Amino acid sequence: MADWEQEHQEATQGPTETAPSAKGEVALNNYQFNFGEYLSKGWKVFAQNMGGFIGFTVVMILINMVLGIIPVIGQIATIVIGAPLMAGYYVVARKLMNDESTSFGDFFGGFDYFLPLFLASLVSSIFIMIGMFLLLIPGIYLAVGYMFTSLVIINRELGFFEAMELSRKLITKKWFAFFGFSIVIMLINVVGLMLLGVGLLFTLPFTVCAIAVAYDDIVNKQLAE
Repeated sequence: MADWEQEHQEATQGPTETAPSAKGEVALNNYQFNFGEYLSKGWKVFAQNMGGFIGFTVVMILINMVLGIIPVIGQIATIVIGAPLMAGYYVVARKLMNDESTSFGDFFGGFDYFLPLFLASLVSSIFIMIGMFLLLIPGIYLAVGYMFTSLVIINRELGFFEAMELSRKLITKKWFAFFGFSIVIMLINVVGLMLLGVGLLFTLPFTVCAIAVAYDDIVNKQLAE
């Protein structure tokens, strides 16, 4: 491509918006959303350590059940540790996608990011509830938009609000695709729940792995190029 052609192309495209990160900037350009690929690769990641994922899901359910028995304090504890526990799926999925060895202890790696994960979960939940209460649509928009927040915190080591905003800006580029993706993920887990709840041992970690694959493809591959 000639220099004048490249300059013309850059001028017509406008400046590239970027988001600051502890590990470099993320260019907020358009990207391809590969729906089927995220599900198929998500299953492959899950299958690499199926026993570990299922075992951790059992542990997580048991923890929530025990805490649920304790009045007030147990319920508060469930809320406080919920995000770091769920983030454990992402920690292990990231290692598997990077061909790194994993141990069962890695599933508790979300607690290394406890404070930003907890604050992000708390603040995003408040924002979503306010949006739902006011007009419903803003709440749905934010619920989908914050899908990558935990992944951003783990992978980019940003503060909780910066991570929320980066997730929202990334997903807004293809919001309707992510909305459809969220519906499919929800339906998969509903089916898992209908199978006497046992199906959730498979569907929950599988769908979380699919989200991790989507993040990796969009942020670490497409936008990193």
